[in-house]
Amino acid sequence: MVDLCTLVWCFVAGLFRSRAALQAEILVLRHQLNVLRRKSPRRLVFTNIDRLVFAGLYSLTPSVLSALKILKPATVIAWHRAGFRAYWRWKSRSRGGRPKLSPEVRALIGEMSINPLWGAPRIHGELLKLGITVGQTTVAKYMARKSRPCSPGWKTFLRNHADGIAAMDMFVVPTVSFRLLYGLLVLRHARRELLWLAVTAHPSAQWIAQQLIEAYGWKEAPRYLMRDRDSAYGEAFIRRIRAMGIRDRPVSARSPWQNGHVERLIGSIRRDCLDHVVVLGERHLRHLLVSYQKYYNEVRTHLSLQKDAPVPRDVHRRGRVLPMPVLGGLNHHYVRV
Repeated sequence: MVDLCTLVWCFVAGLFRSRAALQAEILVLRHQLNVLRRKSPRRLVFTNIDRLVFAGLYSLTPSVLSALKILKPATVIAWHRAGFRAYWRWKSRSRGGRPKLSPEVRALIGEMSINPLWGAPRIHGELLKLGITVGQTTVAKYMARKSRPCSPGWKTFLRNHADGIAAMDMFVVPTVSFRLLYGLLVLRHARRELLWLAVTAHPSAQWIAQQLIEAYGWKEAPRYLMRDRDSAYGEAFIRRIRAMGIRDRPVSARSPWQNGHVERLIGSIRRDCLDHVVVLGERHLRHLLVSYQKYYNEVRTHLSLQKDAPVPRDVHRRGRVLPMPVLGGLNHHYVRV
């Protein structure tokens, strides 16, 4: 700082000196530089004040580059550009931003991350139901990291008729004794509600028709029923749905994507439940599916329902958060008490 003050004083004093005296002083200084260059080390060490002086003089008078002796002109230009970047980085610094997430919420997100089958959308939906407003990207940031195109025609059809559409399908589950059990599910498209789950070892058209009757009972039957072309849907089943006033809409052969809602639900049943247990028998499988049906309809949040459950859940903002294990701890239901 003393060198800088001395330099400023010499500049001010030079304003009142004659031109001949200034030229003589410049010659003396140049000769001294020549002497010092012969005896000084090849690489000199410059302080930040030195860099500021050279860069400032260059910004005021770029022609001073021709007078440099102890450093290269490119070095001064680089210092000037670095100062330019630092200035605008300081000028553009952030003066605010998103509110910080409280340690309690971060700890809760970390606790929810222990569910191996949950991703950021599921945890975000649970937090919204607990009255905690936070972005999904923030949830993904504080958790441990662990799009399906549809046909435009079918997508438009499903959107326009979702309230009157039901879908059904069967899936196979092996038991501990290597027997095969068949599960049947009925899904209502309007709220993705799982209406019915049934299990049998010998599916038939009469049995499937009876399960459809039990699924709806005294409720209003759907207008359309989507299914695949499995041979189990025989003549008895077709006669029954016609008697109920339901229009049968089987999908194209070998095109499970046309019944994508049910296929996705079967995948969720396997990922959330069946892939993590060994089924002992028909009674055991029925118990598991009934428990999962209650969890799926009343607890599990869905992207298509704006992070709500098929049976709408209320938002609770007061109370302590407690985890309630579901299916032996494979999933959890977080409530406030």
